[in-house]
Amino acid sequence: QVQLVESGGGLVQPGGSLRLSCAASGIIVSGDDMGWYRQAPGKQRELVATMSSGVSTKYADSVKGRFTISRDNVKNTVYLQMNSLKPEDTAVYYCNALLRRPPSSYNYWGQGTQVTVSS
Repeated sequence: QVQLVESGGGLVQPGGSLRLSCAASGIIVSGDDMGWYRQAPGKQRELVATMSSGVSTKYADSVKGRFTISRDNVKNTVYLQMNSLKPEDTAVYYCNALLRRPPSSYNYWGQGTQVTVSS
């Protein structure tokens, strides 16, 4: 069983920065995929950034150059540094972990943290 606990959300002005953290507990290893998704009101949940095998990263086009995903394998924590925030970044941000244990895979979600970008 894996538990994901997010923190770091809040209210920030346009152009500001926030850093989200996601602490993972349970049987998770450095090779497992971890990432961030977000869901704005009335919209589907979408990928923000993911890190595979602890190295390879993928970003949504809308956040490239502004957001950075990183990971501390000792602390089992993944971070999302968000700079130059825009009102359209307002959403609930969810941490995700994808554990591949052949022949199965297991998908876990955190409870979400609200990010509001507004003046």
